[in-house]
Amino acid sequence: MIQSMSGTGNCYDNAVAESFFHTLKTELVYHERYGTRLEAKRSIFEYMEVFYNRLRKHSALGYRSPVEFELSALKQAM
Repeated sequence: MIQSMSGTGNCYDNAVAESFFHTLKTELVYHERYGTRLEAKRSIFEYMEVFYNRLRKHSALGYRSPVEFELSALKQAM
């Protein structure tokens, strides 16, 4: 897995992407052995779309999952 990097001296424009790739690698990729690119693609897609975006608790969201965060925001807006 290769992540993109910003230009020299600009450490903030890619911080979110770098943080995500670190999390992806440490929580999934380093613990798997993929036989094919298709296996890797499916595994990473499932991690991102099912777990990371829906279930995983995020510190930036008050240790709530994105779904919990959005539901609470909707309830407050009503």
